Amino acid sequence: MTITADIQKRISILREQLNSYSHQYYILDAPSVPDAEYDRLYRELETLEKEYPETITADSPTQKVGAEPLSSFSQITHEMPMLSLDNAMNEDELIDFERKVKDRLKDRLNSDEQIEYACEPKLDGLAVSILYENGQLVQAATRGDGATGENITLNVRTI
Repeated sequence: MTITADIQKRISILREQLNSYSHQYYILDAPSVPDAEYDRLYRELETLEKEYPETITADSPTQKVGAEPLSSFSQITHEMPMLSLDNAMNEDELIDFERKVKDRLKDRLNSDEQIEYACEPKLDGLAVSILYENGQLVQAATRGDGATGENITLNVRTI
């Protein structure tokens, strides 16, 4: 499909806006738009990039998870990547989510085994990976960029 100048411009504007909003949210800790507005713009960019995959660039917000860890904290490398939550806004997206889950678990499930889900409202907060050994808190880290997070073990011990 041929991409028009208007579509290319819209993609560029969305990237700039979303990168700015991410910086305000993750680095400055001063979000300037509600999460729902960010999510709406993100989904618009995601849809355009699916339709025009040749426009995807490494600096696109759709190609990132979270933000780089802050230098004021020591860094921890996650054993398993900490990925971002996905939204399902309609039945088709929910069905697609279940298909992805089943594909990912296909080697671990018997053909007749059912997957059980627990749902809860999405609340704002901090995504944290916490490691316990023998019932003792050993390590806590933020999501960071998904591969490396900030060591917040001492902070979590106060909770």
